[in-house]
Amino acid sequence: MKMIFSNKDLKKLIIPLILEQALAITVGMADTMMISSVGEAAVSGVSLVDMFNNLIISVLAALATGGAVVTSQFIGASKREEACRSAKQLLWVDGLITVGISLLVIVGHRGILNLFFGRIEEDVMSNAILYLIISAVSFPFLAIYNACAALFRSMGNSGITLKVSILMNILNVGGNAVCVFGLKMGVAGVAVPSLISRAVAALCLYILLKNPDSLIHLNKDRFRFDGKMIKKILYIGIPSGIENGIFQLGRVVVVSIIAGFGTAQIAANGVANSLDSMGCIIGQGMNLVMITVIGQCVGAGDLAQVKHYTKKLLLITYTATAVTNTLILLFLRPILGLYGLGAEATELAYILVMIHNGMAMLLWPASFVLPNMLRACNDVRYTMTIAIFSMVTFRIGLSLVFGVSMEMGAVGVWIAMVVDWVFRVICFAGRYLQGTWRKYCNL
Repeated sequence: MKMIFSNKDLKKLIIPLILEQALAITVGMADTMMISSVGEAAVSGVSLVDMFNNLIISVLAALATGGAVVTSQFIGASKREEACRSAKQLLWVDGLITVGISLLVIVGHRGILNLFFGRIEEDVMSNAILYLIISAVSFPFLAIYNACAALFRSMGNSGITLKVSILMNILNVGGNAVCVFGLKMGVAGVAVPSLISRAVAALCLYILLKNPDSLIHLNKDRFRFDGKMIKKILYIGIPSGIENGIFQLGRVVVVSIIAGFGTAQIAANGVANSLDSMGCIIGQGMNLVMITVIGQCVGAGDLAQVKHYTKKLLLITYTATAVTNTLILLFLRPILGLYGLGAEATELAYILVMIHNGMAMLLWPASFVLPNMLRACNDVRYTMTIAIFSMVTFRIGLSLVFGVSMEMGAVGVWIAMVVDWVFRVICFAGRYLQGTWRKYCNL
């Protein structure tokens, strides 16, 4: 049996994606450090808007995922013409939807902020409004960047996306330094460089995608909407978008619950979240790998290779996650010492990271990487239903029970998160083992 992906192919796909995820997290931390020099009102405004931005970004990423699954399946089926056509449909649909979202955000900015965060101080509100409006202008560029990046990954060419991501983040960080420290632009000093860097990155990938020598490229034919193709893309993208959106909303609710526990617990939760992200960098990269690899196997109609690569990619994810989190836990005390927290917050952060990163080694890959195998097999409604039910019932519901009613605070909230993971593992692993996903592979 000829394997669709050699070990060399997998390495070329996996390593750039992991580096890209690490770069995004590192740059995010640098942005936070720079805006902190402007003042508490600026930091508060940016942090609040970023919660909303993460919601939009997750929806845009889901739409790009829908296109990546469809394109990967066409590549696997050796239908290059259909793959190219699906790429153009994805870019147009994604772009038009995002322009609509941006206009709604710009027009209703104050109402959106009041809806999500209630009454906030006027200086925080003014900073949040400025940051949100500039961010909204950048959404269409981010959508095109995400869509183009997803298409290159579908071809197994994640090296291109890494190079453009490096360029984008250099422009972003460099621009932040100039605009915040040199030009004293305040909140606009972090928003404008993000807008410019996203526009440049989107343009670079779009131009590269027009290369006719690429496996997938944008041809010069006049664009026409293809209802059947768009329906196929949205069949994957809409459930994934709803799932991602509910997940981000759930995170906002959980943060609001923790906010009621006091300053020390808020600080500990924030620091623990940053270390949690480091522990899941490899898993986040493997999420994207799973879409490309399994999508091509489904397109080729080779369900034996679907199972083979699912097991192989999960094994890689589990091994890498275990190594990464073991290192974090071994050096956790000195790492926490770098944050300058008080004794109470430091001790709580230690407990929270031990809970998350310790359990992540056992549960995270099956909770979040395995369902991408199901999505690549078109089994999207099941993953959406389970994810939403688990978020509402366990992560939010049990957070109120453990954290508030039983007065366990942030520790109770994080225990509820682990219960959410356990439920997801049971459902997703059960779905995979039962083989129910097979009947969706021919949709």
